[in-house]
Amino acid sequence: MSTYSETIGSKLNDLLEKTYDAEKGFKKAAENVENSYLKSYFERKAQERYNFGHELKSEIKSLGQEVDKGDSLTAKAHRSWMDVKALFSSDNEESMLEEAIRGEKAAVEEYADVLQETTLPPSTESILMKQRNAIEVGLNNIKTLEDLS
Repeated sequence: MSTYSETIGSKLNDLLEKTYDAEKGFKKAAENVENSYLKSYFERKAQERYNFGHELKSEIKSLGQEVDKGDSLTAKAHRSWMDVKALFSSDNEESMLEEAIRGEKAAVEEYADVLQETTLPPSTESILMKQRNAIEVGLNNIKTLEDLS
């Protein structure tokens, strides 16, 4: 039977893995677009996820839990799909935006799932709410960028 801290640590490690995956995905997207606004947006989002990862790692350690480092199979497949779309899509930038929007919506849902835990430590809840809110703002911004492409 796992302890409360192990349970929360596991959920945070899952978010951390997805955060790493998102960072790599945004870097890949930045490499695959020509539009300077989109490139800049994807680079900023990659840096944001890098920062999120450090916050999550610190929180996991503060709970006395081990930090898992990994790269999910789903994320590798997603990045490979982005590469394929970049090669064959006549509207590469629109494809990258669609994938980014899909990923951001999934991230918001993942954060919401963890935030439903009724007894999160206040520090954990604060970090997760701040990160989820930043992702939501980014999602609204990316929808605006979609109109520009």
